[in-house]
Amino acid sequence: MSLIAVVYHSGYGHTQRLAQAVAHGASGQLVAIDADGNLPDGGWDTLAAASAIIFGAPTYMAGPSWQFKKFADASSKPWFTQAWKDKLFAGFTNSASTNGDKQITLDYLFHLAMQHGGLWVGNGVLPSNAKTAMRNDVNWIGAYTGAMAQSPSDASAAEMFPGDLETGRLLGQRVAEAVARWSR
Repeated sequence: MSLIAVVYHSGYGHTQRLAQAVAHGASGQLVAIDADGNLPDGGWDTLAAASAIIFGAPTYMAGPSWQFKKFADASSKPWFTQAWKDKLFAGFTNSASTNGDKQITLDYLFHLAMQHGGLWVGNGVLPSNAKTAMRNDVNWIGAYTGAMAQSPSDASAAEMFPGDLETGRLLGQRVAEAVARWSR
């Protein structure tokens, strides 16, 4: 069985809840970046052993949180030895606004994966963009690069939209399927 690691930072619990949905879909292992931008004990070993790494960060001020950026900068050590080359990667983000410049965060995660010599797995889910679409539909935000979620600034993590969480779960499932295909 291939290991899929979901490495993420969450400032207020919303991105953590999305990370849990992604990990559930991937049968993956969560690796939380703490409030100081550090991985837990064994976190780097988990990423080294993983066949796929799924990045997750909230979108703050048109990019990922500084804690995620600190982790990304620290990943220069595995980058230098090309330790993550040919791993599969994917990503997800969350912000308070419907758009909130989330695509910039996903682009950041994508480019980080590309610098590591990785292969990116996108959503593979059509957007809910018909007149009959409802806010709780899967991929209502209409992302292709990765999973996007929106959490109103006055909503708790428990109040996240079910369709956003399902979009995350489906992204995790797609990564797991890609790992199985890629590992043949």
